[in-house]
Amino acid sequence: MDKNCTIYKTSNFIGKRWTLLILLELYRGDYKSKRYSEIKRNLPNITPKILSTRLKELEKQNLIKKKIDTSTSPIKCEYSLTESGKDFIKIIKDIKKWSLKWKFDNKLCQSLDCRNCNL
Repeated sequence: MDKNCTIYKTSNFIGKRWTLLILLELYRGDYKSKRYSEIKRNLPNITPKILSTRLKELEKQNLIKKKIDTSTSPIKCEYSLTESGKDFIKIIKDIKKWSLKWKFDNKLCQSLDCRNCNL
């Protein structure tokens, strides 16, 4: 496959481990910004280095934005979805629908919107 192919380029960043789960974590709740520590707490198996790397990559791809508050000590950094990131959540939901139809029988997951999921 040619490296200039749109699918090739897109799969390079969304196919990395944890990427979809980080986006989904930022979607969960009420679209409020989340601090690094909150994301880490809700994704306990991710290493700090991978989380930091993925957040930088997602910011570079304009799927998330980082807000730095220097008015406090220590400085606070918060992450939230951009419009592009919010739009990408639709694709994640489509993946969920496909998975429920063809791969996984998960009645609890079928009845929940990912935004309200506490699994």
